[in-house]
Amino acid sequence: MEFGIYTFVENTPDAESGKTLHPSQRLKNLMEEIELADKLGLDVYAIGEHHREEYVSSSPSTLLAAAASLTKNIRLSSAVTVLGSEDPVRVFQQFSTIDLLTEGRAEIMVGRGSFIESFPLFGYDLQNYEELFSEKLKLLMKLREEEKITWQGKYRPSINNRGVYPQPYQDKMPVWRAVGGTPKSAYEAGAMGMPMAIAIIGGQPTQFRQMADLHRRAAEEHNQPKPALSINSHGFIAETTQEAADIAFPAFKTTMDKIGKERGWPPMSRQQFDASITLKGANVVGSPQDVIDKIMYQHEIFNHDRFLLQMSVGSVPHEKLLRSIELFAKEVAPVVRKKLNQASPA
Repeated sequence: MEFGIYTFVENTPDAESGKTLHPSQRLKNLMEEIELADKLGLDVYAIGEHHREEYVSSSPSTLLAAAASLTKNIRLSSAVTVLGSEDPVRVFQQFSTIDLLTEGRAEIMVGRGSFIESFPLFGYDLQNYEELFSEKLKLLMKLREEEKITWQGKYRPSINNRGVYPQPYQDKMPVWRAVGGTPKSAYEAGAMGMPMAIAIIGGQPTQFRQMADLHRRAAEEHNQPKPALSINSHGFIAETTQEAADIAFPAFKTTMDKIGKERGWPPMSRQQFDASITLKGANVVGSPQDVIDKIMYQHEIFNHDRFLLQMSVGSVPHEKLLRSIELFAKEVAPVVRKKLNQASPA
């Protein structure tokens, strides 16, 4: 199993002081977090795209390019690229450039996005939300196959036998599809032979089993190789369960209450949060042993190939976040890998 971290580079007020970091300082912290993840041997670091005041991640490709020069081994991915409001040609060019800088460590993770700010910002009609994503995904996948492109669609200007450069270092740069709870999306990803990331950020993991089953079934029905599966979750790690929960809860609450106010959800209570971090809950918060147990429990459900953890759901103290990364890399990942190797048939 591969292990990694994803972030939207949250920059919310500190729960105790009420102060917010300067965006420049937040980005310096981000680079330190990525460097540490690479140094400690984690497999993936992914940065998602948001266009809101509380995030510093409207341009993941720029941040990943900066990280390229600071890292040696870790794969660098978006998480996600909101493809419906992007130009697939520019996305391909940007990530091909990162792929060249890293000699083959770039990935793209595409999705519809959990927020809609980018659509009016870039002049797209939300009534075309589904069609925009579908058309642009087909173009992006075509760009992986052909150096010279001829393309005609409904929402993007046509391309007539034009070369798209630079080409990536990898023969085929990985493109993952991120999904929430929509079965149709899981089936489409499998039918296209795309690896898929399931975002489990609420409810219970067992509710998402059908997504993994649909993904694999669609691949089989369309004569695609068995595609890889990632589980992406909110979480945080500290020495003890109590310490992890006490650090994570204020940041979680700040973020979830802001989103909840916009969407009509009630404020998050500590009781709700504590329930979500139990073995069968969605949030992966706790001691290293708690996290090991939860990953192994979820592996029985999904048999997944990758696990990504979002440790900054809201702003947690930087030094605490670095410690969480260290525990993930040193005390969680090696144990889970060993357990899975022991469980594999000889």
